[in-house]
Amino acid sequence: MKRFVEGVSRDQASFLPECLDDFIGADNPVRVVDVFVDALDLRDLGFERVDPRSTGRPSYHPAVLLKLYIYGYLNRVQSSRRLEREAGRNVEVMWLLGRLVPDHKTIADFRRDNGPEIRKVCSRFVELCRRIGLLAEASVAIDGSKFKAVNNRDRNFTKAKMARRTKQIEESVERYLHQLDSADRQEPTEAVRSRVVRLHEKIDKLQAEMQRLKALEVEMMASPDEQVSLTDPDARSMATSGRGSGVVGYNVQAAVDTTHHLIVAHDVIQSGSDRSSLTPMAELAKQAFKVDKIDVVADRGYFSSEQIKACADVGVTPTLPKPVTTGMKAKGIFGKHDFRYLDGQDIYICPANQTLSFISHKRETGGLNLRRYGATACKACAMKARCTTATQRVVTRWEHEHLLDDVQRRLDNNPLAMRIRRETVEHPFGTIKARMGATHFLMKRLKNVKTETALSVLAYNLTRVMNILGTGPLIHAIRA
Repeated sequence: MKRFVEGVSRDQASFLPECLDDFIGADNPVRVVDVFVDALDLRDLGFERVDPRSTGRPSYHPAVLLKLYIYGYLNRVQSSRRLEREAGRNVEVMWLLGRLVPDHKTIADFRRDNGPEIRKVCSRFVELCRRIGLLAEASVAIDGSKFKAVNNRDRNFTKAKMARRTKQIEESVERYLHQLDSADRQEPTEAVRSRVVRLHEKIDKLQAEMQRLKALEVEMMASPDEQVSLTDPDARSMATSGRGSGVVGYNVQAAVDTTHHLIVAHDVIQSGSDRSSLTPMAELAKQAFKVDKIDVVADRGYFSSEQIKACADVGVTPTLPKPVTTGMKAKGIFGKHDFRYLDGQDIYICPANQTLSFISHKRETGGLNLRRYGATACKACAMKARCTTATQRVVTRWEHEHLLDDVQRRLDNNPLAMRIRRETVEHPFGTIKARMGATHFLMKRLKNVKTETALSVLAYNLTRVMNILGTGPLIHAIRA
């Protein structure tokens, strides 16, 4: 006779009572969280209330709340209210916390008040990875990704948004005024009078909104980047890869090792551009590896002559493509890359095999010292129409341009570098966003967003190492 698998009756008593540990397998990730936090010196990391106070109501030990948050970010439960519910119904959390059930305010206050300390915990796990040999090769891929803030796009204002909104209000007011003129020419009835009242109310609301926008404009123009966010003051409007799309949020930077794909360093910035982040992220990665030299691969969004020079000064070897910022190729005109530089002779050779010699120095507004090279045979050259419309073609060269040539040479010698970068650094961002439920940060302000990012990075690294080593060997490594 066929039948279903049957469970145990809820009223059935057990002869030998089961303990919570019986429900947690030896390879359960929650055991890693427990051992890792217990191995930390929370006092040394700066956590408060490590020692109980002699007076007042007993508080929760910071290890309890830290374990709860790490478990939450490992399992897509970041909300303090949801963590409170999990503590009362989730067997794994009951085991982890010893059946303690902190209230949601206590949980939220811990994350808010211990941001720097939580970020140190994330760094300690990276140190553990280095100690057990997972960070043997000092090579990283760097990239940034835009994460949405709690601030809605309609509550963020830039100069363009302000002008667009002002124009919309003016057009609406003009339209309502025309409707009022039309109503004045009609025979006065109750319906017409009611319509006039509604139109006046709409105009009053729009005029009040215009006054509010003018006040916001003053605040916006006083901001360094000329934008203001009302819900999260630190969130910024940023363009994304989609054409015409954007997000109000933060730019999360990550340096991921190319061997085991662990996030060795991360940061959160308010600029939508990655151009000034190459050297800072590379130096953070150097500190994580504890090395003097490191190889870095990044995309063209990080290309900056000043940043490449700064990398060379601190022992960083970058590999990244140079973006095409000139329209010469589209016009069918030779670009600078078509001219060959001879280092020993300090000359350029043009596509017509003519020599361009040094003619003068030039200093740009940004402080770059340039050398200008020109040819004397341009006027009679048969290829002049494809080269320049001026009397003479001039090519400029930065005083440290040999560093840019070295970057291009490394890229030419390693054509798979960009593929390695993409496969290394983009997957962690996808994993973190999936764990966030493809939603936004829960907290406001940059310092709190950095804390959330650190917890997400720690959860990612924990999962990655457990997949590489297994839970048992990782627990053994933590205890060693």
